[in-house]
Amino acid sequence: MSSPECLEAWQSHLALAQRRSNHTVRAYAAAARRLMVRLDLETFEDVAALSAQEVRAHLASRRSDGLANASAARELSALKGFIAFAKVQAGHDVTQPPRLRGPRLKKGLPRPVSPDDAQGLAETVDALAAEEWIGARDRAVLLLLYGAGLRISEALSLTGADLPLGERLTVTGKGSKQRVVPILPIVREAVEEYCHLNPWPTGREEPIFRGAKGGPLSQGVVQKATARARRALGLPDTATPHALRHSFATHLLGAGADLRSLQELLGHASLGSTQIYTKVDAASLLDTYRNAHPRDRD
Repeated sequence: MSSPECLEAWQSHLALAQRRSNHTVRAYAAAARRLMVRLDLETFEDVAALSAQEVRAHLASRRSDGLANASAARELSALKGFIAFAKVQAGHDVTQPPRLRGPRLKKGLPRPVSPDDAQGLAETVDALAAEEWIGARDRAVLLLLYGAGLRISEALSLTGADLPLGERLTVTGKGSKQRVVPILPIVREAVEEYCHLNPWPTGREEPIFRGAKGGPLSQGVVQKATARARRALGLPDTATPHALRHSFATHLLGAGADLRSLQELLGHASLGSTQIYTKVDAASLLDTYRNAHPRDRD
C-alpha cells in the first residue's frame, strides 16, 4: 500500500471497526499523516519498523511546534494505535509496540455552574440572539445539555424522528451506545417552542437544530452564543456548553443520585468516569463551607 492507501485503511478501521466519532477519526488520521510525511514513510512496513527513538524524535519536533501537553498526549495515543495497526497489516508481532511515555497531565475537576446560572445562560442566549427562532434554538440546546445531561454532539444529532419529545428520549452516544434519558417538561417545552418557530422543515432524517442558512447547526455556533451570554452575565470562562452537562451530573449527585444511575444517564462506559463527580461535589461543598463559615473568612 502507498501512503494515501495506508491512511485510508487507518481511517476506515477507526470509523468501522472501532466505531470512533468523526472528530476522533479526523484527529487520529491527521496525526498518522504528519508522522508519515515528516519521516518520509510510504508503507505499513515502514511504519511497523519504526523505533521508539524515531517516534520520540517526531513527538519532540511536534512539541517544538508549540503542541501543549494535553494535545501531545492525544497525539501519542493516536500514534500508538496507528503503529499497532500498521504492525498487524505488515504481519509483525503486535505484542512488542514501541515503549513510549506521554507527558504528565494534571487531571482537573469539571467546573459546574449553579442552577441559577445554568438557567441564566439558557435565557440569555435567547435574549441576545439576532432572531427569535435562533434564540429559541440556542435555549433549547442548552436546556438539553443541563436538563438531560446530553453531550452537545448528541443534542445536535437529534433528528425529526425523535419528535415530538416525550417523557423519555433514546440517545445515541459515544461508540454508538444507546441510553434512555428522562426529559423534563421545561426541556420538552423549549424544544417544542423552537420547532414551532423554526423556519426550516424537519423531515424524519433531518437534524432538528439548524444553522441560520438551514444547514445542520454546528457546535461552534452554540459555543459562541454561550460565550456571549457568559460575558453578559459576568460568568467565568469555564461556563461552557460542556460545563452544563457537568452541572447536570454534579447537581443530581448532590441531590442524592447514586453513581450507577448517574453512569447510565451520562452514558459513561465505566464507573470510573462517573466517580470524578464525587470529587466535584465534595469540592463544591467545601467551597460553600469556606464561604459561609465565619472562622474560615478570618
